[in-house]
Amino acid sequence: MKNIPGKHTEYKEIKQTLIETQQKIYPRAISGYYAKLRWYMVWFTQVLFYGTLWLSWNGRQAVLFDLAARKFYIFGLVFWPQDFIYLAVLLIISALLLFLVTAVAGRIFCGYACPQTVYTEIFMWIERKIEGNRVARIKLDGFPLSVRKITLKTAKHFAWISLSLWTGFTFVGYFTPVRTLTHEVLNYSLGPWQIFWILFYGLATYGNAGWLREQVCKYMCPYARFQSSMLDKDTLNVTYDSERGEPRGPRGKKTDYKSLGLGSCVDCDICVQVCPVGIDIRKGLQYECIGCALCIDACDEVMDKLEYPKGLIRYTTEHALSKKLDRHGILLRMLRPRILIYSSVLALMVLVAVLSLALRSPLKFDVIRDRGLPRVTDNGSIDNVYRLQIMNTSEQSRHYIIEVRGIPGASIVSEDEFDMPAATTRVIPARIRVPAGSAKKGSNKIIFVVHDRDDAAVSVAEKAAFLIPR
Repeated sequence: MKNIPGKHTEYKEIKQTLIETQQKIYPRAISGYYAKLRWYMVWFTQVLFYGTLWLSWNGRQAVLFDLAARKFYIFGLVFWPQDFIYLAVLLIISALLLFLVTAVAGRIFCGYACPQTVYTEIFMWIERKIEGNRVARIKLDGFPLSVRKITLKTAKHFAWISLSLWTGFTFVGYFTPVRTLTHEVLNYSLGPWQIFWILFYGLATYGNAGWLREQVCKYMCPYARFQSSMLDKDTLNVTYDSERGEPRGPRGKKTDYKSLGLGSCVDCDICVQVCPVGIDIRKGLQYECIGCALCIDACDEVMDKLEYPKGLIRYTTEHALSKKLDRHGILLRMLRPRILIYSSVLALMVLVAVLSLALRSPLKFDVIRDRGLPRVTDNGSIDNVYRLQIMNTSEQSRHYIIEVRGIPGASIVSEDEFDMPAATTRVIPARIRVPAGSAKKGSNKIIFVVHDRDDAAVSVAEKAAFLIPR
């Protein structure tokens, strides 16, 4: 094969581009309104996560998803597998809320409340405290191995692993009573599955927040891929005002940059240095942007030093930039059909969920007819046997009474009153007797009614079939 001049060089350049490795990002620490807001969210979410499982309610853990007992406690509410519909409603509400927030303010959830963002922020704080600021970390990674470097790296990873294991322990504590789990940890008596899940979630936290970081947001999170379908020209996003900022270029504080034909941007790249995903917001809206707004704090800080107006990078909309809208104009355009529809459906779903929980009966039961044939007694009466699965979902013991209706003279010839401890299930055998000639041969409809002796509002009826031999 003949060599074609220039082709080998071009191939080599393409090959080098394709195999280029991911460059490590060293985010610069910044202070400001949005940076503080992010830390408020870190504190709020982590106090909620690490603290809630230690709360007690009615002598038990306040929030506990007891898979072994198939009971899910959330403060005063007790849910059972039969209450799966509430989980479905919760997921629908969460999805609608995410759609609404995204349509209004872009990926603000990613920037402030996403667990990946929160734990990455915590891990970076630990890294800064141990290894130093951005410049110090870059230099440390560039130095050859030394006692100091090994010591700092070991201390950082020890802190990361400790926090990760505590996170895994806390997560498992929502499924195994945390005080029992603590006792088992202290006595080295953890079960194999508990050890597995603590290590699994600890490793996931360590890997995602310590190593993968922005790569989770850029390459693994599906939200970044479909968010564009929820955005429009009236969605608030972190935006660089190119009309004001361009052309960019360095200058002194007292320089009349307008006479030089320059914009407000001094091309300091601090907005890039503080970005946790390493993008340049001046290139326009990018799917990698998580909407954390740290670049706004960084740019405002530079504008303050130069005594320029703030807001070169700000939360704004595409329409606001093109039509020169003020804050009032932006707010007015937020009340668009998409937002109104999302808000209405969300409000309706929340209302339905709240009413359903408020009107939820603490009594549930199912009726299962025994497979045996009807029994004819000596005096001609007919007996059918049923199994009533009674569930007391409240956290108070109750006294229930069983009644049967639908056939004249029908009576219960077995136990018809019983006590039910709090949050328990019990199967009650019920023998129903019908006098001879009081019903047609074949299948007849009867109704079981179970009600609380002390609370008339707690009453549930279920249909069943009563068989009379032909």
